[in-house]
Amino acid sequence: MTITFYEQRKKLDGGTALVHTNHKAFQFPGGEAHVVLEPTATVQVAFVQGAEGDDLMMLAMWADACKRHRGLRTVLALPYLPGARQDRGTPLGAKVYADFINSLGIDDVVCIDPHSDVAPALYDRLTIVPLTDLPIWDTLKDTYKAVIIPDVGAAKRAQAVADKLGVPTIQAGKKRDFATGKLSGFTCETVLSDGRYLVVDDICDGGGTFLGLASVLLDTTNDVVLDLWVTHGIFSKGMGDLCSQYAEVYTTDSHPGNVLSFSPRTNILSTMIDHVKGL
Repeated sequence: MTITFYEQRKKLDGGTALVHTNHKAFQFPGGEAHVVLEPTATVQVAFVQGAEGDDLMMLAMWADACKRHRGLRTVLALPYLPGARQDRGTPLGAKVYADFINSLGIDDVVCIDPHSDVAPALYDRLTIVPLTDLPIWDTLKDTYKAVIIPDVGAAKRAQAVADKLGVPTIQAGKKRDFATGKLSGFTCETVLSDGRYLVVDDICDGGGTFLGLASVLLDTTNDVVLDLWVTHGIFSKGMGDLCSQYAEVYTTDSHPGNVLSFSPRTNILSTMIDHVKGL
């Protein structure tokens, strides 16, 4: 399972700490999800990585159990919004997932770096953690010559990272057939000079975008080094090809695909919980 249960307990010094619970989550032989709740604090937290259906059903059982205990506040840390790329067309997957999670009556839902503005607008109670609030950017300052925007859709987040790092941006682009998902026509507005550059985007699935972009950016006699940041690392085709083109691949633990990453990754649960008001 890629759902983990925590609770926020008060410490003797007046602060709080997130700790694993003693809840027991399992499936009956018939396949039904079940949770035996053993709360010792009023704030209960579920951390869901990815979008597996079994995890979402276990989440529903947890939410129902918490409501029946009464007096508990529930927080769902859902960094990767399920169906975020299904924000148009039929079925409208982003809405299907949002409707399901809204129906659970969870008090607070928290995500980070959503794919677009469509999916977040479908949630009743959602806090969005800005990508630039992650502590990793302080460690990467003075590392890059510029941030590369891989396509128009990534412009806003890549610009925010560039501003955080104090470097300019370089616009790249691609063409995608929405019906087939096939990519073509990678471009970059600038020939890169010597230096290290960071490509920034929210999701890496098969990696085709970043491999195609690297083929253009590295087609130069200059000494160019590329690193890649993706907030949600699915890595459905592994990381071998990516790591042959990118010196470092940075991601978070928002998705189970992060276990394939042997490059630095950022644990985000504590940052997400810090953004929930009133805890």
